[in-house]
Amino acid sequence: MAVKVGVSGYGTIGKRLAEGVVAQKDMELVGVADVAPTLPVKSLKARGMPYKLYCADKNRLPDLEKAGIPVSGMLEDLLSQVDIILDSTPAGVGAKMKKFYVEYGVPAIFQGGEKGEVADVFFHGYANYEKGLGKKYLLLTSCNTTGLIRAVDCLDRAFGVEKVAITIIRRCADPGDLHRGYVDLAKVDPVPSHQATDLMEIMPHVKATGLLVHVPITHGHIINVVATPKRKITKEEALAEFHRHPRIHVVKISEGFASNTALFQFSRFTHRPCADMYEIAVYEETIGFSGDDITFAIYIPQEAVTIPETIDGIRASLQMQKDRLEAVSATNRHLGLEPKKPLY
Repeated sequence: MAVKVGVSGYGTIGKRLAEGVVAQKDMELVGVADVAPTLPVKSLKARGMPYKLYCADKNRLPDLEKAGIPVSGMLEDLLSQVDIILDSTPAGVGAKMKKFYVEYGVPAIFQGGEKGEVADVFFHGYANYEKGLGKKYLLLTSCNTTGLIRAVDCLDRAFGVEKVAITIIRRCADPGDLHRGYVDLAKVDPVPSHQATDLMEIMPHVKATGLLVHVPITHGHIINVVATPKRKITKEEALAEFHRHPRIHVVKISEGFASNTALFQFSRFTHRPCADMYEIAVYEETIGFSGDDITFAIYIPQEAVTIPETIDGIRASLQMQKDRLEAVSATNRHLGLEPKKPLY
């Protein structure tokens, strides 16, 4: 019997979570919830309402009705039908929504914008799947942290990693954002960045620090990683592990993947929902060494990178699979990430 899933908050991440759940053959998307006729919600109507929409605030119901958006009920109606809810409401709203999830006894998975106290465990599908087993409330890592941990965990499981230092070149806003952004500047945050401290919470055996720089772009982040392995490794060994990982693509600058926009443009032709990239990319020509330390750069597609790990969270929370590799392999298979499909 398929697990019944709901999505609370149908925006940049929520619409992608909905598509990700629909792709899972052992899950059923019951519906999505929102409060206003935003562009993503209006797109549901334009597409013939492929999912049922529920209103998350009775005071906002007239707004949806005035816009002619078909509404199937209130959030409470959705919660009464699901086994788990995926919260992708704006940062800080999820903590307020949790009271509804608790009232209806529904497990929930929150995205990285929420504070740690909202959940029982800070979760990453590959790095600490076992800690999420049977837990009622999981908190996902942010997009940057999710992709960073994928890469570091990949090397750590193969060779062991003692410490990492990272520099993040971070997009300042999502495409279409009108309320924030920088023009002609790069804004520097103090060290350590939260991605480094979050990595240590997920992987406490690895010491990490990091610098974050906001730049005026909207598609993707680039992270430079300097990692100290527990034994000397070669570029060929590292490449072999990156190539083997279903959620990592190795790309070559010399073959046209020289920028964030090149990867975004390429993903438009992959025929996935929203032209998304679930994988991170490792730029092959950036892999180098400083003594025994390995350095490399990765690309993080911020809009979709957390979708696989969120699906992993459903599997862990509801104990659909107790084995980590069985769980992530099921998620990968349904999302089309396995067997490995190279970009070129």
